[in-house]
Amino acid sequence: MFVTVETAARTAPAAVIVAIDGPAGTGKSSTSKAVAAKLGLGYLDTGAQYRAITWWMLNNGIDVDDAIAVADAAAKPVIVSGTDPAAPTITVDGLDAAGPIRTQEVTAAVSAVSAVPEVRALITDLQRSIAAEAPHGIVVEGRDIGITVLPDADLKIFLTASPEARAARRSGELKGKEAQATDLAATREALIKRDAADSGRKTSPLAKADDAVEVDTTELTLEQVIECVVTLIEGAGAEKAGRVAR
Repeated sequence: MFVTVETAARTAPAAVIVAIDGPAGTGKSSTSKAVAAKLGLGYLDTGAQYRAITWWMLNNGIDVDDAIAVADAAAKPVIVSGTDPAAPTITVDGLDAAGPIRTQEVTAAVSAVSAVPEVRALITDLQRSIAAEAPHGIVVEGRDIGITVLPDADLKIFLTASPEARAARRSGELKGKEAQATDLAATREALIKRDAADSGRKTSPLAKADDAVEVDTTELTLEQVIECVVTLIEGAGAEKAGRVAR
């Protein structure tokens, strides 16, 4: 029997830092937030930070296809991420950016911006500082966490799913006019294109760490994925507690 999101919270035996990577549509965000809430851990959506800086670039007239211009402006915006899994927040220069960063315009531009080394260096430093300051441990999800951002994480998980399953999930997330203008095939092609861009970039490409646990979510419900990840984290927490005790 699988435990649902609403089940009473469980507690990781020790404060753990968990890296969850994988391409879009594999359930990273939903899984990470639910797992963090269950175990009393912090939560960080690193993709939101790249979307936030991309949104700032677009709003400030920076040509996102001009890597030099993007690099020159990268340090200007102030991005602040809240790590409460029940209500994660993100602000840019004090403005709530949670909604604006999810537009199709930002989605189309984020790969180009996030591929700029200066952007990745700044955001990576921010992510590491947030993880280091998490008092009870944290679940950090993204595309290069286990390999680049937190190579010494207590547990690394790589979520995968078939392109068809990912496209169906992503299409279901789109709302309003975006949903009307987007069909399943187009979403699938967009995801594959994004995968190629993220996996092929020179700086911190999307890749599975050698010591990561791979979880294929294609045939799993969200609740099943959550329970699987919770179990993995509890095991990692118990192992860490044992090492500390020794």
